Amino acid sequence: MTSFRVGVFNGDYIGPEIMTEALKILGAISKKYHHEFVLQPLEASGEAFDKYGKHLPEHTLKAAAECDALLKGPFGGPPEELNHPKWAGVEKEAILPLRKHFNLYTNLRETKVLEPISDLSPIKPDIVSGTNILIVRELTSGIYFGPKNSTVVNGERESSDLEVYKESEIRRIARNAFTYALGRKKKVTLVAKSNVLVSSVLWREVTGEVAREFPDVSFDYMHVDNAAMQLILNPRQFDVILTNNIFGDILSDEASVLSGSIGLFPSASLGDSSFGLYEPIHGSAPSIAGKNIANPISAILSAALMLRYSFKCEQEALDIERAVETVLQNGYRTEDLALSASSSQKVVGTREMGDLIAKEIR
Repeated sequence: MTSFRVGVFNGDYIGPEIMTEALKILGAISKKYHHEFVLQPLEASGEAFDKYGKHLPEHTLKAAAECDALLKGPFGGPPEELNHPKWAGVEKEAILPLRKHFNLYTNLRETKVLEPISDLSPIKPDIVSGTNILIVRELTSGIYFGPKNSTVVNGERESSDLEVYKESEIRRIARNAFTYALGRKKKVTLVAKSNVLVSSVLWREVTGEVAREFPDVSFDYMHVDNAAMQLILNPRQFDVILTNNIFGDILSDEASVLSGSIGLFPSASLGDSSFGLYEPIHGSAPSIAGKNIANPISAILSAALMLRYSFKCEQEALDIERAVETVLQNGYRTEDLALSASSSQKVVGTREMGDLIAKEIR
């Protein structure tokens, strides 16, 4: 029996609900493939703030470092409480430091338009059908981590955020993007803004150099404003999109809508080792917490990515992904996927969806 130590951040609001279902799926995989998943509860975000007055305690980081991988629920509070001390610092004091502490500089977000629910997309089926895009986003540098300044000039408030990238930071993630492309359609599109930003010029120069190391992968470039438009007009033209921190943040959310629901997709944050952080791409959805209606598929597929990238269990990951597609093919929907309800669809709750996927795995 192979043993893996998994650090678990339950997250806020719907976080514990969907995490329960992800762990249910790991339980099914454990029995089927004879793996042992040792679960290590980890405190952060709202839970940690209530107990310790901080969003990411030192003991949490120490315990996380002893794990083989981290599975995380969404962090954050209600929009109307954005300035409350409990929620105001979650992004800067928990999420960003967690990525930076473990040097998880590569963020992977894959957008697939699943055929069973392709009718939910706001884009015409003939445009989105067959879309499969991997966005490779730099995660530990750029404008989110660059120098920040707020001052008063001639009686007027003035603020700035500086975009800073080193050549080595660009080169390492570019190599990752081209490596992932080798296992896909062998195409990388760099998205930047080199007609305006000097940092984007560096991205274009360095990525061009890396491209020459991968002669079997085609490489092209697109300005970010055009890329945002092309994601809607012709998403199938993309295979791997490589981009910086802020552009990746925006474009990956745009791409997720192609499927019709943000509740479907996971993400992986990786560094130079097998250790990684896996989480849904969406927020904590306070308005639906505790109602058994949240879609757990994003958390379940996050567990699949953990199996693939950290534990090298490709068959187990495929088993989860196929089970999800089969359950959807059989007409089962959580509320967010049942916007165009028909007699062939069966609306189920969070727990029921987890049960159905676990049963399909078994």
